[in-house]
Formats: sequence, C-alpha cells, structure tokens
Amino acid sequence: MAVLNKIRQRSVFLIIIIALALFSFVLADVIRNGGLSSQNSQNVIATVNGDEISREEFAREVEAFERNMGRNVSTTQAVNRIWDQKLREVILNEQVDELGIRAGEGQITNLVRSQMAGNPNFTNEAGMFDENRLREYVANLKETSPEAYAQWQQFTSNLAKTAKLNTYYNMVSAGVGATLLEGEQAYRLQNDNINMKFVQVPYSSIPDSEVEVTKSDIKSYIDNHSSRFETDASRSLQYVIFTENASGDDKSEAKEAISSLRDQRVEYNAAIGANDTLAGFDSTADYADFISNNSDLPFENRFKFRNDFSGENAEAVFNLNEGETFGPYEENGYWKLSKVVETKNIPDSVKASHILIAYEGTQLGAGSARNKEEAEQLADSIANVARADKEKFAELAMEYSADTSNKEQAGDLGYFVPGMMIPAFENYVFDNSTGDIGVVETPLGYHVISVEDQTEAARAVKVATIAREIQASEKTMNDLFNEVTKFEISASEGDFSEVAKKENYEVKTVKDIKALEENIPGAGAQRRVIQWAFEDEASVGDVRRFDTNNGYIVAQLTSKKDKGLMSVEEASSTVTPILKKEKKAEVIKSRLKGSTLQEIASNQGVSVQTADAVNLSSPTLAGAGEEPEVVGAIFSLEAGKVSEPIAGEKGVYVGELVSKFEAPAMDSYKGFAQQESAARRAQAGSRVFEALKKKAEIEDNRSRFY
Repeated sequence: MAVLNKIRQRSVFLIIIIALALFSFVLADVIRNGGLSSQNSQNVIATVNGDEISREEFAREVEAFERNMGRNVSTTQAVNRIWDQKLREVILNEQVDELGIRAGEGQITNLVRSQMAGNPNFTNEAGMFDENRLREYVANLKETSPEAYAQWQQFTSNLAKTAKLNTYYNMVSAGVGATLLEGEQAYRLQNDNINMKFVQVPYSSIPDSEVEVTKSDIKSYIDNHSSRFETDASRSLQYVIFTENASGDDKSEAKEAISSLRDQRVEYNAAIGANDTLAGFDSTADYADFISNNSDLPFENRFKFRNDFSGENAEAVFNLNEGETFGPYEENGYWKLSKVVETKNIPDSVKASHILIAYEGTQLGAGSARNKEEAEQLADSIANVARADKEKFAELAMEYSADTSNKEQAGDLGYFVPGMMIPAFENYVFDNSTGDIGVVETPLGYHVISVEDQTEAARAVKVATIAREIQASEKTMNDLFNEVTKFEISASEGDFSEVAKKENYEVKTVKDIKALEENIPGAGAQRRVIQWAFEDEASVGDVRRFDTNNGYIVAQLTSKKDKGLMSVEEASSTVTPILKKEKKAEVIKSRLKGSTLQEIASNQGVSVQTADAVNLSSPTLAGAGEEPEVVGAIFSLEAGKVSEPIAGEKGVYVGELVSKFEAPAMDSYKGFAQQESAARRAQAGSRVFEALKKKAEIEDNRSRFY
C-alpha cells in the first residue's frame, strides 16, 4: 500500500518521463527518415537528381516482372532489373526534357506501324498497314471500351517516350564521329610496322625479398588512383548453419510405418459405423489407389526397362518376379517398398502414325458438328479403308485428322518409348505387331493407329512403389530449436567462435558483402540476413537467429564499412603486385650496363630477341606477349637507335629499331574514318548513359525494402 501511495504521489513525474521517452523514440525515427516533412524511408525507393522514384510504383513493376518471369527469377533479381530500367528512364528523360525534345505524330505512327505491321486489324486487302483502319479502330475503342482506350493511350504514350529517346540517341550519335586525320591514324596503326630487336629482363629475375612494399606505399597509391579503389558500403559476417535433419529415431519410425503397410489392417469406418478390414500392400488389387492413399510419391503406371532404373537397388528391383516385393530400402530421402506387379516382353520403342477423329466435347473438337457415335463410326470406316489400302493412310490423315501437328506428315508420330503416350494408345502400339491398324478411344477422341515399326522386344516390368519421406519429427525440430536458441544466447554473451568451437559447430565467414546482394557464400539465398546486417540498429558484435527453409542460421555481424575508399588491407592484394613490379623495374634499370643490346644482354645473362612486322594496332612481341608501351617507344626511334630502359608488362626492355615500313599514302582516308565513326557510334548510347549515371546524384534506398 505504501508503494502504491508513492506511485500516486509521483504520477505526474512518471507521465512526463514516459512522454519524454516516447518523444525521443519518435524523434529518433524522424531523424533517421530524413525529417518531419520527409517520407523517404516509407514512400521513396530512390532519389535521382532530385526526382523521387515512388516505392509503390516500383513495387508494382517488380511484382509484374516476377509474374511474367515465373520462377525464373528471384525477388532480388527482379528488383535489380526494374532498378536498371527505372534508373535509365529517369536519367534519360531528364536529358530529353532539358533539351526540349518532342515526339511528332509521324514518329509515333511509324512506331505503331512497326509494332502492328502483322496485325490483321490494321492491314488492307493488299496486306499493307492502313492508317485509316488504325484511326477507325481507336475511335471505336473510345466509344465502346473506355478501359481498352485508356490502355491504348498508355501504349501510345510509351511509344512517344521511345520516339523521344530515339531522337536523343540520334542526336548523340550525330555528334560522334572521326575526322579524316583520325581515319589516317587508324590506317597507320593497322598498316605501319617495324622490325626490331630487344632485350627483356623479366621481373621474375628479382626475388620478392629484394623489394619491400609498405603500408604507406599502398596508401599513397590508393590516394593517387582513388577512382579505382572506390567501394560501396559492406558488411562482414560469421555464421553457423543448423539443418533440420531426421534423427535415428525418426528414420526408424518411418521404416516401421512403411513396413506396417504390407499387412492388412482393421480400422474403424465412420461411413458404415463399424470396423473395416483394409488390404495391405501385399494383398491389394488396386495399386494406384493404395499408393495414392499411402505413399508420398505417385504411382507410375507404366512399364520400365532395365536402363530406366538407377541407384544401388536398381538391379534388385528389376529382377523381382511378378508379385515379389523388395524393401524397405532407403533411397533419396525416402523409405521405399517396391513390388513388381506385371512383367512382359515388349519393344523398347515403337514408331506409329495416327488419325485423330475428334468430336464435340473433346479438347480438339470445339465447334465440331460430329457427336461421339458419329466419330466412332468414322474412325472404324477409316480403319477399314486403311487396312484395305495402306497407301491411303496419308491421304486420310490430311483430310480427317484433328491433330494438326502431324496430319501433313501422314500422322507420323515418330519413335517413342513406354510412358510417352496416353495409356490406351500406348497399350495398343506396344501390344500389337508391326503393320497392325486399329481404333482406340482416349479423352482426345478416337485414334486410327498404324503400327509402323517396333524394336526388338525385351523384358519390361511395371513396379508399384510406396514411399515415405524421412522427415524430422516435431520432437527433433523442438530439440534443434532449443539447441539453436542456447547457442544464440551463449554466442551473444561470449565469444562467437569460441562458443561454436566448444560445441563442435562449423563457423563460416563472409567478408565485404554488399547491401543489395542476395546470396551468402556457403549458405545460398539469405536476403534477410543481409538486410539485418545493414540495418541502422545493427552493431558490430550483434548476434541474430534466422529461419531458413530447412533449419536456422545464427549470424554475427563482425564489421561495418561505409562507402568510400578501400582500406590498405582491402587493396593490398591488388596494389602490392603493381608496386612490386614498379620497384623491381627500378632495381633492374639500375643494373643495366652497356651501350649495345648485345652488351646489355651479356651482362644480364639473357639473349637478344627479334620481332618483325610489329604494328601499333596489335603490339605483340614474340615470346613476350602484348607490350604496347615498349612497341610505342621503339616506333618513335630512328633506325639503328637504342632505347632507354622501358618498364613493360612482363619485365624491363631495351629495344632497337631495325627498320620501319610506312604504308603508302591513300588518296582518301574516308573509308577508315567511316569505320571509326561507326565503331564509336555503336558505343555512344551505352557510354553516354554510363557517363550520365556516374554524374548523377543517386540516393538508393532499395536495401531497406528488399
């Protein structure tokens, strides 16, 4: 009671404290989201040069793309694809608007013509696109179907955007070209060549131990080449995967359950209000029904040959006598019982032709005036004619067959194996002989079948298999959850790696994963883990458990790196070889002595090499590979002159120009200039977009939502 009185006395004080706490919570959220007036974190997926890309619009386009692609793309892939499209659209539309580019009616009509050229609604009697028909069609839409007319307007609006972009690209391409002088330079690069001699002292001749690359060297190189070492924000993680695997007890229970299906059993039947005796797998007469009710895999009602079976139990199953059962045996995550229910000698493939007589109510008989009885009579009549004169089969197929895929080829179905055709059709062609003609009914209609050829008969078996998937039981899953939770708590309170090591868990690491990546090496698609790692609230050292499709991941955030330049450690693997090469080049240059190539070669223990007909377009030295700087330097020498030492790709070179061949001058270099212009214009569109993208101010919030 005394405590309650104190609370009442301080109630105003408590209300103020709670209000301040709530206010600070809201204020923190406002600050994170960009201010009171900004809804960026909620409504904007990105901002490009001040233009906002709506989250709702973006989400609709992502969902539409996913629907169109089905299972061929993940959500992250769809997001990235739509992002590329929206980014291009916003950046290029900004240029189009700034330049005041408009789409004329003629441009849009030309695009409609190209889009609708094959549409019969817009072609005249001569098969040509007719603008008048297009106008009539649009006017009719406007009067009769406002929704369709709105879709048409959206279609033409998109075409107008395309026309504007085409104009923009044409303007860019028109400003890109090559002069006659550049044409001559291209001609010279390809056709002027030299004969040269050179000495190469490879970098490998200097041991790595003779040169030292320090952290300050690497840092200086990064600073001097900063554009090459810019990097996005990244996170590093370590994690343990826990998989829901069936225990030994789970396997034993599944095995017992499938074994118990062999014998008949008594169960209460609510329909009759009494116990009912149910047949077991050993005594059932309806295998399809039994397997449908008791198996995790469907019944395969077809004959199989030896090569249709695989796995370590294939031989044992195939060699069973009719009525014999094999198992239970474990295979591909299932316990199985297999029984050979029928055997026969049949061809392993058959070639057949058919004439399909469809009727009203069948899949291909829509609109047919023929009923089922008339179809059967027609099929019997055709079969009698074909039996009397096989040569007429092709003619009859062309006239009567509803199967348009092969009626022009006399109904030829080619060769096929058991399991490829409808059961009734298949039974006929495999049970009868080459040359037989008969009629078979299937859900498609009546088939007049001609057996054209059969391969040699071999033993085939029809196998009924009941399968029970081996799954983790509820107890096993609960035990795993408790184990994972215990590890999560211990790893949060102690050293993640040490706790995992103590429990014999394998710790995997991933370094510098980016915000919009989807896959974690070693764990597959784990987008939620990456999202968590980039949340503002996530701190280095935090541990979190995540559900997966077949278990859990417990992850720890080990480092956070903001957007900027790579650290010395990150860039070391790239920069160190470059700096070592530079330092080795200086060492080699200091050791080169001699005024002739032969003297230099003798002092270095190498030989003088030759390279003939070398040009600047393909600056390759025999035995040394591409060395553009070396070849360029030798090109500038006078004949007989020896170069200064040149640091190349593979080593330090000293070269001598033996002779130079200058291709004869051309009357005009217009052809080479046109080739250069065409090559540059082909890249103009992509290059201008990349330049605009690099210049644009882009605030990308995708990782917050996907």
